[in-house]
Amino acid sequence: MAEDKSLVPEEIAVENPGKAIDLVQETLDNFLDVADVNRVYGKPVNHDDTVIIPAAEVVAAMGFGAGYGEGVPPGIKNAGGGGGGGGGGKALSRPVAVIIASPEGVRVEPVIDPTKVAITALTALGFVFATITKMKRGK
Repeated sequence: MAEDKSLVPEEIAVENPGKAIDLVQETLDNFLDVADVNRVYGKPVNHDDTVIIPAAEVVAAMGFGAGYGEGVPPGIKNAGGGGGGGGGGKALSRPVAVIIASPEGVRVEPVIDPTKVAITALTALGFVFATITKMKRGK
């Protein structure tokens, strides 16, 4: 049920600095589109007197860079140049809750992911075991 979207535009070849800036702008626009509030709250579903609104966690990260250079090595004619640029990122969303509004009131029902709960518990147990082992060894 998780949505995974690449933030990298289709065109990634950069031949001049102007294209690099356009690429960065397009990547930033894609990032802002993913970070929109409409990605967090789904479309409300009406059922009799009850409205159900799904809510999600949206995590997005991105980075970009551009470069250009000139220069002629000593003793070589018609040399030099430069270019380069790139950007990318990742976005991930997952359901976290359902908001239920009815004549009885509004309540939020969390969506619990048993896999994450189990991984968290095992990780914590591993740290506790490692700490106790180090304490017994006197380190």
